[in-house]
Amino acid sequence: MRYREAARKLASLGCEVVQNRGKGSHRVWHNPKNARLASIPDRGTKDLKIGTIRAVVRQLGVEWEDFLRA
Repeated sequence: MRYREAARKLASLGCEVVQNRGKGSHRVWHNPKNARLASIPDRGTKDLKIGTIRAVVRQLGVEWEDFLRA
C-alpha cells in the first residue's frame, strides 16, 4: 500500500495531517477523537511495509478492520 492510499483511508476515518510537524519525507497525522499522533513516511510511489502501516494505525488508536474497510 502506498502513502496516498493509506492517507486517503486515514482521512476517511477522521484523522488529519498536522502541517509543519514532519521532518523530511515524513508526515505527522493526528486523530482528533483521542488526541494521538503518528508519523508516516511518504515514500511516493514505493509501497510502505505492512508492519509500518499496522503500527501507525495502532498508534492512532484506529481499529485495523475499520482501516481496511475505509
